[in-house]
Amino acid sequence: MSGYEEVEPVTAGVSWWSTLAYVISLIAVFAIVLVMAYVFARLIGGKLNARMSGQTGKVLENLPLGPNRSVCIVEMAGRVFLLGITDSSINLLTEITDAAEIERLRREARAISEDVFRREFGTLSSIMERLTAKKK
Repeated sequence: MSGYEEVEPVTAGVSWWSTLAYVISLIAVFAIVLVMAYVFARLIGGKLNARMSGQTGKVLENLPLGPNRSVCIVEMAGRVFLLGITDSSINLLTEITDAAEIERLRREARAISEDVFRREFGTLSSIMERLTAKKK
């Protein structure tokens, strides 16, 4: 093997500029992903909420009472029912007929469903609101 010499490998030097550019690009990609998640959740969340509100049945309220036990207020076909739910059965406790109480339950359920994104992603939402407020 003439002509081949053992040569020590030379390591490439790492400059501060390349490290800084790498960190900045990571931060930029992270910011882009956050913005995309926010926009995607707003678009998809709004469409799902609109689609879900068009259905004839929905759970207005749910109160867990223990493992595999809860009480639910459910609206079906314009009527509102109070149901007792266990792991083996669903029982009708009563039908709510008071118009004022039904409207209050609907209002509270609507307010909760509109605020799901803010509860789940509160920090991201507040950051995005501050950023959009600065642009205006």
